[in-house]
Amino acid sequence: MSSNIPEQPSELQENLTMSMRGLGNRTILYQQSVAAVLGLYNNDFLSVDILHEKGPITAGELSRLTGLTTGSVTSLIDRLEKNGFVQRQPDPHDRRKVIIVPLYEDKEEVRKTYLLLHAAMVKLASSYSDEELELITQFLNKASAVLEEQIHQLHLQARNSSSSR
Repeated sequence: MSSNIPEQPSELQENLTMSMRGLGNRTILYQQSVAAVLGLYNNDFLSVDILHEKGPITAGELSRLTGLTTGSVTSLIDRLEKNGFVQRQPDPHDRRKVIIVPLYEDKEEVRKTYLLLHAAMVKLASSYSDEELELITQFLNKASAVLEEQIHQLHLQARNSSSSR
């Protein structure tokens, strides 16, 4: 018989969850520092990072992923294009849409900024076996999917609460 009451997490599960929160906080702080070094607003840099991860997407998709309004995303894309971080291209499947193409890796200052972190992370990864790295990568991918779902739920909640006012 199943119960709707969640089980009490184990101490290891609780420690892992708290470590993930700490990692998330440090990731945000690191990204804010990188944005400052590159002379970008936090949302602008976050969008550049999302584009780097997802590849070319429409402005509507970027709006959905960031939770920003389409008007805010249009201004954001204008700023990023002006600074050479993205390029607009016509959607080959729908002439009414524009694809936002990241030029992230083409920017020397971005490569230089991430070089030390990348080297430190490769060094850290080299201390684990291939099997351990596969497990860690699997966990991180699943954790990312959980976070994306939670972000989606929070965006829905925010939209619902703002429309009921």
